[in-house]
Amino acid sequence: MSRWSTTDIGDQTGRRFLVTGVTGGLGTQIAGELARHGASLIVTARDAAKAEATLERVRRLAPEADIRLVDLDLADLASVERAAEAVHGLTDRIDVLVNNAGIMVPPLRHTADGFELQIGTNHLGHFALTARLWPLLADAPGARVVTVSSLAHTAARRVDLRSLTPEGAPRRYRRWPVYAESKLANLQFAQELHRRAGAAGLDVASVAAHPGFAATELTKTGWGLGGLAPVGFVMHQGTKVIAQSAHAGAMPILMAATDPALTGGEYLGPQGFRGLRGRPGPSPMTRAARDADLGAALWAASESAAGLSFPVTSAG
Repeated sequence: MSRWSTTDIGDQTGRRFLVTGVTGGLGTQIAGELARHGASLIVTARDAAKAEATLERVRRLAPEADIRLVDLDLADLASVERAAEAVHGLTDRIDVLVNNAGIMVPPLRHTADGFELQIGTNHLGHFALTARLWPLLADAPGARVVTVSSLAHTAARRVDLRSLTPEGAPRRYRRWPVYAESKLANLQFAQELHRRAGAAGLDVASVAAHPGFAATELTKTGWGLGGLAPVGFVMHQGTKVIAQSAHAGAMPILMAATDPALTGGEYLGPQGFRGLRGRPGPSPMTRAARDADLGAALWAASESAAGLSFPVTSAG
């Protein structure tokens, strides 16, 4: 069993990381540890007030940290484009992109572009962001893209690609199965990016990770969107009793972002009981997550949905 911990992160001075969803439990922990180890950070958030409060906590851990904040709403493709333009104005490279932000089991809602909120935020927004930031990653030596998935991906046998069309999938909305599909899409994207970067001979590793069962704000936030904040609060409090901490949940993601032994295609998670908690290390993924044909189909559908082309080539 892996004994990896934050002491294995090493000195990240001179490396630039972009982390989405910094105001959530995992994002705050990821940003804090990276800053504490010398990384330069670009972090994104939808809520400026929450973001500033988070950055104050991070700066208490690392007073000299270089941190830039970019406004980003992953549920709005125009916001994704503006955020990417802002990042291009801040830096000429990204060493590590951590696609961390997400939404979990909200009532039926749609993105600004008409897609169901979970697939639109968890997958499509990050797909579009990665595509628009690709020139900053493609030629950065040893660059890495980390995509955060979930144990829930095992509950989905496929991603209904009709959810990536303006008409949407003609089915009854069930929040948990749709969440599982969005997390399967995260893994399929990570695996397909790994295959394409390898085929192009690029020094960019695509790695995925999941936090196990961690006490974060996801459940409370999702239920709260439907006016069921009390339900979300109760579920969140129950989660805090039995789940591992957000700091422990961030460990597989930090390992995915910083472990120099990783070469791409890996999926990391807790090594304890059923992958729910414990030290980080390799985690199993389903056959659907590894399926190259399904990955290619998701990629094509995502390009069409986002209205962009994402060729995995050198920026030079």
